Amino acid sequence: MIFGLFEILTIYIISISSLIQGFFKVKNYQNKGLSPKTSFTIIVPFRNEEENLPELLNSFSNLNYPTDLFEVILVDDSSNEKFQSSIVNYQLSIINNIRVSNSPKKDAITTAMQHVKTNWVITTDADCIVPENWLLTFDNYIQENKVSMLAGAVSYDCENSFLHHFQQLDLTSLQGATIGSFGLGKRFMCNGANFAYTKSMFQSLSGFDGNDKIASGDDVFLLQKAVEKFPNEVHYLKAIEAIVLTKPTENWKSLFYQRVRWAAKTSSYKSAFGKFLGIIVFFGNLSFVIAFFLFLLRIWHYPFFVLFAFLKFTTDFILLYKTNQFLTKTRIKSLLLSSLFYPFFSSAVALYSLFGSYEWKDRRFIK
Repeated sequence: MIFGLFEILTIYIISISSLIQGFFKVKNYQNKGLSPKTSFTIIVPFRNEEENLPELLNSFSNLNYPTDLFEVILVDDSSNEKFQSSIVNYQLSIINNIRVSNSPKKDAITTAMQHVKTNWVITTDADCIVPENWLLTFDNYIQENKVSMLAGAVSYDCENSFLHHFQQLDLTSLQGATIGSFGLGKRFMCNGANFAYTKSMFQSLSGFDGNDKIASGDDVFLLQKAVEKFPNEVHYLKAIEAIVLTKPTENWKSLFYQRVRWAAKTSSYKSAFGKFLGIIVFFGNLSFVIAFFLFLLRIWHYPFFVLFAFLKFTTDFILLYKTNQFLTKTRIKSLLLSSLFYPFFSSAVALYSLFGSYEWKDRRFIK
């Protein structure tokens, strides 16, 4: 038992260490102050977001980008009340979602695509706030590189609570794995809250065909299709000025279901590396849970458990620390408590996602 758990830990450490190496390979980018040239359509699917949308629309108004070079399409996915927007200084359209699949968000993006006139689209979520140089940074990178798809970073706008600190740590680990996989050339994950691609690429990939039966994954499945067909045109924009802020969930139940939704699509990945990493991370966390209970039952001696925990947490900390430096420039809060709780939470999410249903936007989905 001891040797088996340490063998799993060894594979886990090697995998996370490779992501750390990949993280450093993706160079930080800063916009060069080039004159804006790229026209964007910002697509925002939403459902019952009347509290969040005004903040997002206001952040669009504050963009340091010519208003004639971008427009916004809000896609209403059967909200209980129709959203009435105030007057803005850019072109704004609100359309209704046309449902044809099991995925409301994929349908919303596909619906919006019928109205897109620009070559580039960029998606974000209704509960986000974008920085003022968001589009300018994307534009400058596009001008300097042959690229048809760009993934960007997402971070939380946190309050001082353990729930929020825990979510920031969890998201930081996902962002670190995302950036690391791009650096290794094993791209398999991104976040739809900060994701840009050309309309022509979307059409050449036949949109979300092939994975529209899965409720989530409007981002990762499109990315994996693009990597398979246009590997050299899919990049990561590691730029502080392009980090989108989103809101953490307000209770543990919502967080659990959100993470279950994210985990449920892992088995459908086309990326062999993505599947392998998901399995390794799951067993790495599960091995810690098992080691913890073996320690409580006094089957494992104290030195073995301490060594096991030290090796795992040290490896995790390096990736978390470097990613957090990029995302927030502040220290990681509640690190020890979150790190101890995370393996239990992560293991429960992964196991539940194999069989259980989850709630999303007041709807229930079954895997």
